[in-house]
Amino acid sequence: MGTLAVLRHNEGVRLDPDRLVALYSDLGEKGAERVICRATEELAARLREVQRLVDEGNGAAMQRSARLLIRVAEQVGMLTFARVAGDVLRATDAGDASAQAATLARLVRIGDRSLNAFWDLRDQTL
Repeated sequence: MGTLAVLRHNEGVRLDPDRLVALYSDLGEKGAERVICRATEELAARLREVQRLVDEGNGAAMQRSARLLIRVAEQVGMLTFARVAGDVLRATDAGDASAQAATLARLVRIGDRSLNAFWDLRDQTL
Protein backbone atom coordinates (compact mmCIF):
# COMPACT_ATOMS: atom_id res chain seq x y z
CA MET A 1 0.00 0.00 0.00
CA GLY A 2 1.03 3.58 -0.64
CA THR A 3 1.46 6.30 1.88
CA LEU A 4 -1.51 8.47 2.65
CA ALA A 5 -0.78 12.17 2.22
CA VAL A 6 -2.49 14.61 4.54
CA LEU A 7 -2.93 18.08 3.13
CA ARG A 8 -2.99 20.92 5.60
CA HIS A 9 -4.60 24.13 4.49
CA ASN A 10 -2.81 26.95 6.23
CA GLU A 11 -3.68 29.97 4.16
CA GLY A 12 -3.36 33.33 5.81
CA VAL A 13 -6.08 35.94 5.85
CA ARG A 14 -5.77 39.63 5.27
CA LEU A 15 -7.53 42.36 7.19
CA ASP A 16 -7.25 45.81 5.63
CA PRO A 17 -5.89 48.05 8.40
CA ASP A 18 -6.70 51.20 6.40
CA ARG A 19 -10.38 50.24 6.30
CA LEU A 20 -10.38 49.63 10.05
CA VAL A 21 -8.69 52.95 10.73
CA ALA A 22 -11.25 54.68 8.52
CA LEU A 23 -14.12 53.03 10.41
CA TYR A 24 -12.76 54.18 13.76
CA SER A 25 -12.01 57.64 12.39
CA ASP A 26 -15.46 58.07 10.84
CA LEU A 27 -17.57 56.46 13.56
CA GLY A 28 -15.52 56.80 16.73
CA GLU A 29 -14.59 53.88 18.92
CA LYS A 30 -18.08 52.92 20.07
CA GLY A 31 -19.64 53.34 16.63
CA ALA A 32 -16.91 51.32 14.94
CA GLU A 33 -17.22 48.58 17.56
CA ARG A 34 -20.97 48.37 16.93
CA VAL A 35 -20.46 48.16 13.16
CA ILE A 36 -17.75 45.51 13.55
CA CYS A 37 -19.85 43.42 15.95
CA ARG A 38 -22.87 43.55 13.64
CA ALA A 39 -20.69 42.80 10.63
CA THR A 40 -19.05 39.75 12.19
CA GLU A 41 -22.43 38.39 13.26
CA GLU A 42 -23.81 39.02 9.77
CA LEU A 43 -20.80 37.38 8.13
CA ALA A 44 -21.07 34.27 10.30
CA ALA A 45 -24.79 34.02 9.54
CA ARG A 46 -24.28 34.56 5.80
CA LEU A 47 -21.53 31.96 5.70
CA ARG A 48 -23.85 29.37 7.27
CA GLU A 49 -26.62 30.45 4.92
CA VAL A 50 -24.42 30.09 1.82
CA GLN A 51 -23.49 26.57 2.90
CA ARG A 52 -27.12 25.65 3.53
CA LEU A 53 -28.32 27.09 0.22
CA VAL A 54 -25.63 25.20 -1.71
CA ASP A 55 -26.67 21.99 0.04
CA GLU A 56 -30.30 22.70 -0.89
CA GLY A 57 -29.35 23.43 -4.50
CA ASN A 58 -30.77 26.95 -4.33
CA GLY A 59 -28.17 28.68 -6.50
CA ALA A 60 -29.99 32.00 -6.98
CA ALA A 61 -30.52 32.55 -3.25
CA MET A 62 -26.96 31.43 -2.53
CA GLN A 63 -25.60 33.97 -5.00
CA ARG A 64 -27.62 36.79 -3.38
CA SER A 65 -26.37 35.77 0.05
CA ALA A 66 -22.75 35.50 -1.16
CA ARG A 67 -22.95 38.98 -2.72
CA LEU A 68 -24.15 40.40 0.58
CA LEU A 69 -21.33 38.56 2.34
CA ILE A 70 -18.84 40.20 -0.03
CA ARG A 71 -20.23 43.70 0.62
CA VAL A 72 -20.12 43.29 4.40
CA ALA A 73 -16.64 41.73 4.35
CA GLU A 74 -15.31 44.58 2.22
CA GLN A 75 -16.95 47.14 4.52
CA VAL A 76 -14.91 45.94 7.49
CA GLY A 77 -11.71 45.16 5.59
CA MET A 78 -11.87 41.36 5.34
CA LEU A 79 -10.34 41.29 1.87
CA THR A 80 -9.47 37.60 1.61
CA PHE A 81 -12.92 36.58 2.83
CA ALA A 82 -14.57 38.83 0.21
CA ARG A 83 -12.28 37.61 -2.57
CA VAL A 84 -12.93 33.92 -1.86
CA ALA A 85 -16.69 34.52 -1.72
CA GLY A 86 -16.29 36.02 -5.21
CA ASP A 87 -14.49 32.84 -6.26
CA VAL A 88 -17.50 30.80 -5.11
CA LEU A 89 -19.77 33.02 -7.22
CA ARG A 90 -17.57 32.62 -10.30
CA ALA A 91 -17.50 28.83 -9.92
CA THR A 92 -21.28 28.82 -9.54
CA ASP A 93 -21.75 31.06 -12.59
CA ALA A 94 -19.53 28.71 -14.59
CA GLY A 95 -21.71 25.75 -13.59
CA ASP A 96 -18.66 23.90 -12.26
CA ALA A 97 -19.92 21.87 -9.29
CA SER A 98 -16.44 20.59 -8.38
CA ALA A 99 -14.97 24.10 -8.35
CA GLN A 100 -17.96 25.36 -6.39
CA ALA A 101 -17.48 22.66 -3.74
CA ALA A 102 -13.74 23.36 -3.51
CA THR A 103 -14.14 27.13 -3.30
CA LEU A 104 -16.97 26.79 -0.80
CA ALA A 105 -14.76 24.64 1.44
CA ARG A 106 -12.06 27.27 1.11
CA LEU A 107 -14.59 30.01 1.93
CA VAL A 108 -15.52 28.21 5.14
CA ARG A 109 -11.86 27.88 6.15
CA ILE A 110 -11.08 31.51 5.27
CA GLY A 111 -14.29 32.71 6.90
CA ASP A 112 -13.47 30.97 10.16
CA ARG A 113 -9.92 32.32 10.13
CA SER A 114 -11.02 35.83 9.20
CA LEU A 115 -13.61 36.01 11.94
CA ASN A 116 -11.14 34.63 14.48
CA ALA A 117 -8.46 37.09 13.34
CA PHE A 118 -10.93 39.91 13.72
CA TRP A 119 -11.83 38.91 17.27
CA ASP A 120 -8.15 38.41 18.13
CA LEU A 121 -7.39 41.90 16.83
CA ARG A 122 -10.32 43.32 18.74
CA ASP A 123 -9.12 41.64 21.97
CA GLN A 124 -5.65 43.18 21.50
CA THR A 125 -7.08 46.69 21.21
CA LEU A 126 -9.20 46.49 24.38
